[in-house]
Amino acid sequence: MFNEQVLAWMERAEQVTDGKLKDIDRTVDRNQWKVIGAFQKHKVSDYHFAGSTGYGYNDRGREVLDLVYADVFGAEAALVRPHFVSGTHTIGTALFGVLRPGDELLMITGRPYDTLHKVIGKPGDGQGSLQDWGIGYGEVCLREDGSPDWEEIARRISPKTKVIGIQRSRGYSWRASFTVGQIAEMVRFVKEVKSDVIVFVDNCYGEFTELQEPSEVGADLIAGSLIKNPGGGIASTGGYIAGKRELVELASYRLTAPGIGGEVGAMLGTLRAMFQGLFLAPHLVGQAVKGSVFAAAVFDELGFVTHPKWSDPRTDLIQAIRFTGPEHLIAFVQGIQQAAAVDSHVVPEPWDMPGYEHPVIMAAGTFIQGGSLELSADAPIREPYIAYMQGGLTYSHCKLGVLTALQNMKDRNLL
Repeated sequence: MFNEQVLAWMERAEQVTDGKLKDIDRTVDRNQWKVIGAFQKHKVSDYHFAGSTGYGYNDRGREVLDLVYADVFGAEAALVRPHFVSGTHTIGTALFGVLRPGDELLMITGRPYDTLHKVIGKPGDGQGSLQDWGIGYGEVCLREDGSPDWEEIARRISPKTKVIGIQRSRGYSWRASFTVGQIAEMVRFVKEVKSDVIVFVDNCYGEFTELQEPSEVGADLIAGSLIKNPGGGIASTGGYIAGKRELVELASYRLTAPGIGGEVGAMLGTLRAMFQGLFLAPHLVGQAVKGSVFAAAVFDELGFVTHPKWSDPRTDLIQAIRFTGPEHLIAFVQGIQQAAAVDSHVVPEPWDMPGYEHPVIMAAGTFIQGGSLELSADAPIREPYIAYMQGGLTYSHCKLGVLTALQNMKDRNLL
């Protein structure tokens, strides 16, 4: 399957990362125990997996799932629903829930992920975006070293600033993802400037990579997608919002309607997968993080620039690899697709994907469409040519994906 040189690269990468992989296992253990403890506290039983219909009144499984998520994330309350269609939808619901015309959202971690640009929008765009509804928007660029610009943040916070936005993951930018410790420092700083400001964290890709979550260190509201980390590769759709009780309630009114909120919503047979996915999530996130460490070690060895380095702390799933041109990038992403169990015969090509500003190539041979806890890779076709690899339900599959991509590049004389 692979020539001797590619296998030699694998052996060297595994030797050098052995200690790092054991550290990841220790994080997995602690998070697994935390999740099981929440299940036990709320006496999860098989009758909680039954699906409701119609209005979904008194769905005890739905209610207990919210309680379990709140405990796991160290929050006062949570809203976990299959009705969220994506991470972007979940984040948009949270922001629309707590912001009102005349308020301002200030992102302090630079330009957010591409799909949020339409949610933020422009004044008078007619699409129902935040700014179309008279909600102000501002953003503070990060410093060159990727750290927050504290002076500029303090200057930009005004009486109208209602929500401070933090994107934990790197998105499509060449920076480190923020650790929970760094997020705690951001929360402390902005609260000193304006004590009543709401701190919102886009937690996508970060769940269970560390021992704490942002809601445990002062974030008022967090949101994420169930087809990423917390769904454990089993939840077929959905998202979660967690945080202060009154803020989660406001978000629930945006999801359904004022006065109804989270009291209704048929779960339609999704509960077992949501509970079981959460149970599996710490282990599967650990497998994916191991895969990212392996990829970084291999490509470091070959002279490519990686971010983070294999030895750096991990606070999300994403491994960024910088290539020297579009040919390298496309060959890498196509190699990840070739290693898939689903749709391995499909050859991805760059295309104008809705919500993105440049052509994007995506490898996504997944059981859950768009499930990025599963092995996948994507990249905008723009300079610098950076591929973003994430996920992998098993470490073995991560290795297969990386090795197939290497072999693909080597066969095209790109290595």
